[in-house]
Amino acid sequence: MTETKSFPKPPILKKLIGPSFIILALGLGSGEVILWPYLVANYGLGIAWGALLGITFQYFINMEIERYALVKGESVFVGIAKVWSGAVYWFIISTFIGFGLPGIIAASAKVLGVVLGIEDFKWLAIGLLVVIGLVLSAGKTVYGMMEKITKTILLLGVPFIFILALSLSTGVDWGALAGGLVGRGEGFNFLPAGIALATFLGAFAYAGAGGNLNLTQSIYIKEKGYGMGKYSQKIAGLFGKIGAEQKVKLTGEKFVLDEESKKNFRAWWKVVSLEHLLIFWFVGLLSMCLLMLLSYATVYGVGGNNIEGINFVINEGGVIAGMVSPLLGTIFLIVVGIMLFQTQLGIMDSTSRIMAENLAIRQVEGKQKKTVNLSRIYFIFLWAQITFGIILFLFNVYEPKTLIVLGAVINAVAMFVHTALVFIANHKILPKEFRPRWWRKIIMVGIFLFLGFFSSVVVWDKFFR
Repeated sequence: MTETKSFPKPPILKKLIGPSFIILALGLGSGEVILWPYLVANYGLGIAWGALLGITFQYFINMEIERYALVKGESVFVGIAKVWSGAVYWFIISTFIGFGLPGIIAASAKVLGVVLGIEDFKWLAIGLLVVIGLVLSAGKTVYGMMEKITKTILLLGVPFIFILALSLSTGVDWGALAGGLVGRGEGFNFLPAGIALATFLGAFAYAGAGGNLNLTQSIYIKEKGYGMGKYSQKIAGLFGKIGAEQKVKLTGEKFVLDEESKKNFRAWWKVVSLEHLLIFWFVGLLSMCLLMLLSYATVYGVGGNNIEGINFVINEGGVIAGMVSPLLGTIFLIVVGIMLFQTQLGIMDSTSRIMAENLAIRQVEGKQKKTVNLSRIYFIFLWAQITFGIILFLFNVYEPKTLIVLGAVINAVAMFVHTALVFIANHKILPKEFRPRWWRKIIMVGIFLFLGFFSSVVVWDKFFR
């Protein structure tokens, strides 16, 4: 007879905060800090509606991903593999291709290189990649290390940007932002003439985490101990005593399907929905709006924003230095550089988790053993990505914006695919009492169709016209 566990009761909201910070931070260096401000620097605030719609879509996507992990106490990848065995290969390949391109760390190195006076920033980027590997390898548990770093950087960086944006913007700028959130631009509605659809789709996909990164929400809440994840194990650090010998059980625990379990799930759903709404959706949208507003108030219409990749960020620092003080302009660039570094750190962690989890699923598939050395597989993928990034830099493939946009388009397509897979897994595997309500189903189908249409248009525009 299979042993069952009790479905735990949720703690207070304060004790649940953590996973949403990490998933939010994954988008800070791609969508929030680079792509949306880049678009605003060139086209104005009339495109801000895309950021609002994108992060709202991702809120609903993430909650369906959380639903599975709450109930099953395992990652959503385990569930998806039950409905499509080939998914493990898709997730490994699409994740490595989509995020193996080290555009964000290249952007971090370029910005910090300006501050440090380093012109050939690829060597700084290589050094930062090695630092990321050492940081992720050093913690007692990888999740614990990530949560501490992410919270610290966000709680320092976001207020700084908030104060800066308030200080440098005018009432006219805020009016333009308000209009942009409903699609009213300067001489256009929704999309301006000449905008690169690939860049816009990339920004839309990165209005939050984006691509397969959304799926790691199920791993993070499992390791945080949400719902049935209370009984799961954590990935140990590489240098810890158990790092080389820890065996992790991939599948979750079963619980008795009674009224008490249903009541506890509903209580969990209420509190995690609020936590994700406040941290991921609200803080994420506020961060994007402030960074877009700052870009508009400082460098909108300034020459060189489009041609020179992410030079608009460096232009922003120069304008801030002229408007306020050189020291503040330098601090701005340092904060941006650190936020970009933190994003690459989070992406390396998330992508390594995704690929390790899926390879581990493949290893135990059809075998009697139920546990696998997930820590070892995780660190192999982590250092493989770092090595790949270093090789690209050594061959002078390091223009930040090009790498970020290419990766973003790939990840928009990946998000289209996993939205459908999560929807199917929840309906085939979860008990009826824990499945989404009808209105959530309609929203998810609408998101799937929107992403499919937009991705098709961009792929056609980029490769077949």
